[in-house]
Amino acid sequence: RDSLASLSMGFGNQVFGIAVGGFAVATYFWVYQFRLFTLPWTWPVMVACFFAEDLAYYWFHRIAHERRWFWASHVVHHSSQHYNLTTALRQTWTGTLGLSFIFWLPLVLIGFPPLMVLMFSAISLVYQFWIHTETIGRLGPLEWVMNTPSHHRVHHAINAKYLDANYAGVLIIWDRMFGSFVPEDDKEPIRYGIISQLGTFNPIRVAFHEWLGIFRDVRGAKSMREVIGYMFGPPGWSPDGSRKTSRSIKQPWAAQQQS
Repeated sequence: RDSLASLSMGFGNQVFGIAVGGFAVATYFWVYQFRLFTLPWTWPVMVACFFAEDLAYYWFHRIAHERRWFWASHVVHHSSQHYNLTTALRQTWTGTLGLSFIFWLPLVLIGFPPLMVLMFSAISLVYQFWIHTETIGRLGPLEWVMNTPSHHRVHHAINAKYLDANYAGVLIIWDRMFGSFVPEDDKEPIRYGIISQLGTFNPIRVAFHEWLGIFRDVRGAKSMREVIGYMFGPPGWSPDGSRKTSRSIKQPWAAQQQS
């Protein structure tokens, strides 16, 4: 049932991609008119674009965990309590509508051709399929440079030790550079899913539950500060701090490690 739900989410992702994905592509080409440079399709430019796209993905992925507006789309991918290849297909229906594509706009503004950016974005997505597995262990020296099944298992974990780590697309170097890398610990078995597990395989609820949560919270907000907090604060933010956030979950664990 979980795999069927993931496949349903993947199918819906393709349907919504066909329906509204053209808006993102059109935006890329519109921004490209104002590019700072005109970069050709040469090997040096493509190598640079590969690294630039992977860095853009890192920051998109990180902010998608740190800001509720983008988390509302990305949470879909984390909603399974299992971890296998079908989990990779559990994708959002609302990414374009949630403006997730804006994180790649600086690349076309610099001057990378939109089709080049889209090509490397697609390569990254394909690469990330195989790392959704528990059957592959550590991969030796590759663990230092590449995003691997071990690193990505940590990313999908809800253990306090592992929360909000390993945002890599293809290269794990960005997590090591920006302090978000956490290695898998054989002594800490991974638990998958989200902090408040959905408990449903209904694709409609999986796709829209966090957006509905934002709507309910904003409707009951008592000030503009609360509206902004509910929309763009960390997932779990509340005015009185009564809800769980990654920080509130990790702080007691960190204190326990130091004692």
